[in-house]
Amino acid sequence: MGELDKLEFVKPADIERRSFEIISKELGDKCLDARNELVVKRVIHTTADFDYADNLVFSENATAIGVQALKAGCSIVTDTQMAASGINKRVLARFGGQVHNFMQDADVAAEARERGVTRSAVCMERAAALNKPLIYVIGNAPTALVRLYEMLQEGAMSFPPQLIVGVPVGFVNVVESKELICNLDVPHIVARGRKGGSNVAAAICNALLYLASGDARE
Repeated sequence: MGELDKLEFVKPADIERRSFEIISKELGDKCLDARNELVVKRVIHTTADFDYADNLVFSENATAIGVQALKAGCSIVTDTQMAASGINKRVLARFGGQVHNFMQDADVAAEARERGVTRSAVCMERAAALNKPLIYVIGNAPTALVRLYEMLQEGAMSFPPQLIVGVPVGFVNVVESKELICNLDVPHIVARGRKGGSNVAAAICNALLYLASGDARE
């Protein structure tokens, strides 16, 4: 028998369903909060990393709050084009929302250079200036989380975040920036520790969108 013969044939339409079956099986007796279970499983599905069953933390009713915000037409702002690209815009548009990302704006880059700050920090200021309800989705830049924290502490946001998804990945100020968000009285979903990334950020958004649309995707 050749190596290819060992592969199990699975119809394309069944791959995701089978993946979630495997995730549920491998979680075993691990008890997930039913309110957040589908979000956690979708992140595991995206990363094949079961550590997220432990390091994803949710403020009280964060998932339900995010779902209701999306149903009400809330838009999403991201810190990377990668996260923006991964979000299901078709479902988001069905509710009247859109994805905002300012990272490629020339004036953002110029302002960041002039002030000696990161583009991600400036992007959070641009998002806040939209003066509308937003879900802030951070998958790469801890400086974006720090700037959100500062603006909230300063009372500089006309519309406080409906939800903050804080999942930047890396080593420098990543853990600390996430803990700042965990200590805020603002709805949040945070991946504690060093792990995260734009793919995780998009997966969380999509899980919320599928819940909002009644499509559990499990």
